[in-house]
Amino acid sequence: MSLLEVRNLHVTYGSGARAVPAVRGVDLSLAAGRKLGVAGESGCGKSTIALALLRLLPASARLTGEILLDGEDVLAMKWGRLRAVRWAGASIVFQGAMHSLNAVQRVGDQIAEPILLHRRTTTETAAARRVGELLEQVGLPLGRADAYPHELSGGQRQRVMIAMALACDPRLIVADEPTTALDVMIQAQILRLIEQLVAEQNISLLMISHDLGVLAETCDRLAVMYAGRVVEEGPARAVYGAAEHPYGRALSAAFPRIGDPASRRAPRGLPGDPPDPAALPSGCTFHPRCPVAVDMCAEMDQVLATAGDDHRAACVHVGAAGVGGASGTKLL
Repeated sequence: MSLLEVRNLHVTYGSGARAVPAVRGVDLSLAAGRKLGVAGESGCGKSTIALALLRLLPASARLTGEILLDGEDVLAMKWGRLRAVRWAGASIVFQGAMHSLNAVQRVGDQIAEPILLHRRTTTETAAARRVGELLEQVGLPLGRADAYPHELSGGQRQRVMIAMALACDPRLIVADEPTTALDVMIQAQILRLIEQLVAEQNISLLMISHDLGVLAETCDRLAVMYAGRVVEEGPARAVYGAAEHPYGRALSAAFPRIGDPASRRAPRGLPGDPPDPAALPSGCTFHPRCPVAVDMCAEMDQVLATAGDDHRAACVHVGAAGVGGASGTKLL
């Protein structure tokens, strides 16, 4: 059985005539110790999924479907059970560390807080010792426990966020754009740190990013989202190197491939903008921007169809009939 299984997840903001769909029928599956990357442009629903996994969305959001964590539906949990699962069962590394950390508390106290809350028998001395271990794990000296967030660099704050996510030994970490606003060298250090910690502790990782190249280097499998839906999913290298959906190919072409003689070309942008979730186009939502769209694309939406070994894409050009194909989710 998978550690995390998302089934037919829908997330809508608002209600009635003003309802806006942010996530539209997403299925994801992740086994223990594996790494799944979710990619797509801003507004495609990636962060909404991250927040939905632990029910961190605002009250205006309406969720339907199932989010099974170790077989237990997060959406059906009572408040006490949900509170116990957060941090200890699954934790999240938020996109902006400076906005996620408490500006008037020392970082050591913030790392210790979930330990003291979830492990009631732990003394403050033991929690402080655990804080020291966590800071060492993420490459920070123990003395940084006494620092306030504004006294740390961006990379150091992100390391503190990772330490907090590891504090209660969760089985799943959700990393929502963990390297946003960091320079390239610090990004590489943070990504190596996440990979190392996940491997050493056999933690499952769901990483969200707009950068398909970063996800391909870090994750086992990729899911590409567009307008609230998964339009392609499969092994990371296959999706990045040989995407079958036109949007997946466009994302891949948007990033340079350093050291690859076969790709000595400037990155190519994708014309147009993602659709307004409140006014989605008919048929395939990507067809207004798609370079290979046909008349059928404007009339009929596509579902994920087999596009190769363990690889699926939602495109009229995939599969014999262009629609239908494999159903269900792939266990990583």
